[in-house]
Amino acid sequence: MAWNEPGGNKGGGDRDPWGNKNKNQGPPDLDAIFGKLGRRIMALLGGKKSAGGPGGSSSGGGFFHPKVLVAVVGVLVIIWAVSGFYTVKEEQRGVLLRLGSYQGEVLPGLHWKPTFIDKVIPVAVAKIRSLPASGFMLTEDENVVRVELDVQYRVSEPEKYLFSVTNADDSLRQATDSALRYVIGHTKMDDILTVGREKVRQETWKLIDKIIKPYNMGITVVDVNFLPARPPEQVKKAFDDAIAAQEDEQTYIRKAEAYQREVEPKARGRAQRLIQQAEAYKQQVVMKAEGEVAQFDKLLPEYRQAPEITRQRLYMETMEGIYAETPKIFVDAKNNNNMLYLPIDKLMEQAKQQKAASTQDSSDMSKSSSSTTSSSSSSSSSTSNQNVRNVPLRSDDIRTDRYGRN
Repeated sequence: MAWNEPGGNKGGGDRDPWGNKNKNQGPPDLDAIFGKLGRRIMALLGGKKSAGGPGGSSSGGGFFHPKVLVAVVGVLVIIWAVSGFYTVKEEQRGVLLRLGSYQGEVLPGLHWKPTFIDKVIPVAVAKIRSLPASGFMLTEDENVVRVELDVQYRVSEPEKYLFSVTNADDSLRQATDSALRYVIGHTKMDDILTVGREKVRQETWKLIDKIIKPYNMGITVVDVNFLPARPPEQVKKAFDDAIAAQEDEQTYIRKAEAYQREVEPKARGRAQRLIQQAEAYKQQVVMKAEGEVAQFDKLLPEYRQAPEITRQRLYMETMEGIYAETPKIFVDAKNNNNMLYLPIDKLMEQAKQQKAASTQDSSDMSKSSSSTTSSSSSSSSSTSNQNVRNVPLRSDDIRTDRYGRN
């Protein structure tokens, strides 16, 4: 027997599934339900209860009473208005959408938007984002090398960043991987590991910008960091030796350049000094020649007045200058003896050496004194054996034979 059939319950009456007695089973009275809800709202708002019966059929106590409706609408409007306030941070820009259509960019600060109509998506434009890329790649000389790259970028145009492509970050990652593999594939391994790292970095950066430009993703690449590349572990030792040799080569080159910078200024200085000495010698010779010419011009009038006397005086002055710088020979022309050669220049040189040696220590002084004594004795013995006169040579003395005869 069904639960709502007559006489189906022990209580003798019809009962609903919730255990309430209901003699007239049927659909619930919506007016009664809304009436109860309205009376509760009015009670909360301080209003008086309606005088109608529990059924709410009285004329002033229903939910659709004007005051109730105004109160409900007012509360909803307040909630809707308050929910529209939002804040955009300093490092962000807001992308404003109205019913799904782009309206513009919202600057930082406190703003208001109509809820359920406008939508604001904040995008960090001042933040520097990082995108790593790495992997084993094949070089131009068919070697395998592991490279790592870090791309730093920021959002420059929020609208394009959100709506130009499905996922701008993923598109940039693919562009970076494609550019890096292209550059590595056209570069030799030695350049990647040593001196060509900066070139790889610059070319990769340029290629990334070229790839992402047609897509208008609103992204600006700030920097590209090319991290140290590594060869496979199986050949790492050999490559380390090669790198060390290249570093030694650069060290020797730097040393050679330093030596060049040290020697070259000295050579220039010596060359300049020789040039200056040559110029000084040139001036000296020219001035001496000019002085001789001036002297000759002064002597010319005197020579014209007394030619014989002037000629004799010039001869004597010339011979005096010659004999002052040449060794002297003393010849005994009166006695019929062998010619005696007396080296006066050597004796004068020995006298100078003895004078310089006298300023040295005691041992040198003793040696020099003994040498002086021996030289003096030999000189005195030679002088006592021969009667030598210290006179200058004359023209008739030069014509004597080896026995001193004219």
